[in-house]
Amino acid sequence: MKRLLAGAAALATAFVLVACSGGGAASGPNAGGGAVAAGTGGGTPTTSSTTAAPTTTSATPTPTTSKPAPTSTTAKPKPKPKPAPADPGVPCAAAAAASGTAACVDISAHKAWLLQGGKVVYGPVPMLPGRKGYATPTGTFHVLSKEKMHLSKEFDNAKMPNSVFFYPGDAFHTGSLSVYSHGCIHLSAGASLKFFNTLHVGDVVQVVP
Repeated sequence: MKRLLAGAAALATAFVLVACSGGGAASGPNAGGGAVAAGTGGGTPTTSSTTAAPTTTSATPTPTTSKPAPTSTTAKPKPKPKPAPADPGVPCAAAAAASGTAACVDISAHKAWLLQGGKVVYGPVPMLPGRKGYATPTGTFHVLSKEKMHLSKEFDNAKMPNSVFFYPGDAFHTGSLSVYSHGCIHLSAGASLKFFNTLHVGDVVQVVP
């Protein structure tokens, strides 16, 4: 009887051990008919994982373009100097436009002037031109030569003090203011000296009718 009770107790202990171990190596769901522990055995495990969506903040810099103010390197052309206006009462535009010294002669008015840069610096002074048949040439000329005392071979070595030639054979010089010349321009002694000392070779001489 004791042996029988001991065998029954051993069998009961073996049954309990099989139920806790889940059936050992047996295959199949719930093998050995034992209870399935929570979270183990044939149940499908539930996995809950919360993945936070990454937040990407990328600030795109706004390009700032500032155009430099245009700089001009081209120098403005300087205005050309205007010729000095003709002195009132002087009928010689070319003489008035000359940059240096110039002479103006008005044959019909019997007057002569000296100009500097378009301005009258001397005159008008009386003059006498050539007589009929020996007319003084008109136009714009330049001083050709100067001679303190010229002797006219054409007229018996006649003296021509303070001669300033502006045309071949014709000059300003000291002469009579009551007798017409043979083409030259007669001036008083004082006026002829002033013309001689003021005018230079190359200066403009304008003679108008």
